[in-house]
Amino acid sequence: HNGSAAGAGAGAGAGTGPPAAARPPATPEGMALAYGSLVLMALLPIFFGALRSVSCAKSKNSSEMPETITSRDAARFPIVASCTLLGLYLFFKIFSQEYINLLLSMYFFVLGILALSHTISPMMNRFFPANFPNKQYQLLFTQGSGESKEEIVNYEFDTKDLVCLALSSVVGVWYLLRKHWIANNLFGLAFSLNGVELLHLNNVSTGCILLGGLFIYDVFWVFGTNVMVTVAKSFEAPIKLVFPQDLLEKGLEADNFAMLGLGDIVIPGIFIALLLRFDISLKKNTHTYFYTSFVAYIFGLGLTIFIMHIFKHAQPALLYLVPACIGFPLLVALAKGEVTEMFSYESSAEILPHTPRLTHFPTVSGSPASLADSIQQQL
Repeated sequence: HNGSAAGAGAGAGAGTGPPAAARPPATPEGMALAYGSLVLMALLPIFFGALRSVSCAKSKNSSEMPETITSRDAARFPIVASCTLLGLYLFFKIFSQEYINLLLSMYFFVLGILALSHTISPMMNRFFPANFPNKQYQLLFTQGSGESKEEIVNYEFDTKDLVCLALSSVVGVWYLLRKHWIANNLFGLAFSLNGVELLHLNNVSTGCILLGGLFIYDVFWVFGTNVMVTVAKSFEAPIKLVFPQDLLEKGLEADNFAMLGLGDIVIPGIFIALLLRFDISLKKNTHTYFYTSFVAYIFGLGLTIFIMHIFKHAQPALLYLVPACIGFPLLVALAKGEVTEMFSYESSAEILPHTPRLTHFPTVSGSPASLADSIQQQL
């Protein structure tokens, strides 16, 4: 995947494969097929990931609880992403690409299998017969003992999950041996869907901080330096979706790729998923903000591809996606007079619903019955 215009990490951009001097230029039909497929592949994890994020927010299974991003996390994210990107750039400049990519391949091999297994598990459950011997398992890893015991890993799974894990391992071995673009895309789609599903912004303000910071990050590293392009060309891992522009001529062995970084899917995707949960919280049986932001994403991604095609240069997709995904829903909120409700909505309140708490502790005296009455009055 020697692309000249993709990005790494959170701010990956959209781009095409090696320059025309290396191979015949792509046909208009091939380019249309490639870019259309990239747009479709980007929309699928956002749509289904947003739907799954709603049920994920209500899940009581500790292994499926979402990770909530706060304003502090959002403010630090562009800095952490920049340090990671620069670190990878220096690694590729100092050390051999072969050994680094071998380590990265093994790392993403394990992550990809887990992500793909989690993605296909709900769909595969429909194919299991009713009398399938499904046993429950729990992987628990703790630290310390007694009252100071702390859970490090608490993962619950069953026999069906093990079957999904085995199927995902087949794709993992295929990717590890061949680095085929279809296996790359299966892992990339799984990473994207899991990211949209399990990464939750706690409110719209946090979403604006995150998208605004990564907007600057993406523009700087694509237009200001060659760091992102260099890392993307050197980084052999499923951190981008690819589709060959010469598929019609070479079939499945095509190698002239158009590509889209996963960051350009997950980052706007978690904001779109937040707006879907906000829609549901309004209890109006409409998904106005979700559909508005979804259409805005299509518009922003289409504009990215159009500008890239006109200027023949790598484009930071978040340059176009961020204003669209924030601006369109905000205009709708202004028109409906719901700006206050939008910015006061707290997604974390659904994950951790409000429970009554003791503000004054009752004195422990008297019979158990009187103590219970005292606690009840305080509640």
